[in-house]
Amino acid sequence: MNAQKVVKVHKKLPLKEKIKRFSFITLGAILMAVSLELFLVPNKLLDGGIVGISIMLSHLLHIPLGLFIFILNVPFFFLGYKQIGKTFAISTLYAILILSIGTSLLHPVPPIVDEKFLVTIVGGVILGLGVGLVIRYGGSLDGSEILAILISNKSPFSVGEIVMVINFFIYVAAAFVFNYESAMYSVIAYFIAFKTIDIVQQGLDESKSVWIISDQYEEIGDAINDRLGRGVTYLKGEGAYTGDDKKVIFCVITRLEEFKVKDIVNHFDKSAFVAIGNVAEVKGGRFKKRDIH
Repeated sequence: MNAQKVVKVHKKLPLKEKIKRFSFITLGAILMAVSLELFLVPNKLLDGGIVGISIMLSHLLHIPLGLFIFILNVPFFFLGYKQIGKTFAISTLYAILILSIGTSLLHPVPPIVDEKFLVTIVGGVILGLGVGLVIRYGGSLDGSEILAILISNKSPFSVGEIVMVINFFIYVAAAFVFNYESAMYSVIAYFIAFKTIDIVQQGLDESKSVWIISDQYEEIGDAINDRLGRGVTYLKGEGAYTGDDKKVIFCVITRLEEFKVKDIVNHFDKSAFVAIGNVAEVKGGRFKKRDIH
């Protein structure tokens, strides 16, 4: 009997999900355009990566920013298409196109504020919201991130380290193109944007995973279920040193419920092992909170 080759068929994304994805990518790109043209660029502040290079070139050559953003990012679109995937590349190209058009349309609009402190904070937050939405829904707004991913695959450096080095040289260059004050304010705006991206990625209703090892696992599990309305899962474990069988409680809670879980565990077993970590996203299962009375 000849062995038949199994072909894996990936389901296409439903139309509803595609509309949702591209709607949020559009919103994210527009928010970034607003941040650049109504806050950062008029006040001689810049973002990192390819967008930062585009801002400096636009300032030096007096050519529209949107044109540079699109042209400089196109090579990275092809790299992303070949190395990272078709869906990601198409989403990225679409986001960059919307960003380029958005900056061109908003360029004639006067800046909302010109006070450097407000510009840095508000511009950084809006920038982070825009970039965070695009990343969360499968795209990118800057080719330097794609370059960093490709370099990290063939080097001992992480994506974050490579991006940091690229941006270091960009902000040093900004000190000469603009001035040192603008470069320093740009670094602060970038940091604010970076932290905002984390919030968008994790969601405002941040979830936490909880791992508990205790001999009173049934009592603790029942209490979490009854008092918090959260489902729990019992996992089988074995102590590496003692070889004893252990039951591990696993559940996912919100950050507001963390104190209550600790209180429940402490009530039944003060010596229980408890590990709590952040969860970026929760889907499926029985995470939805059950009504408690």
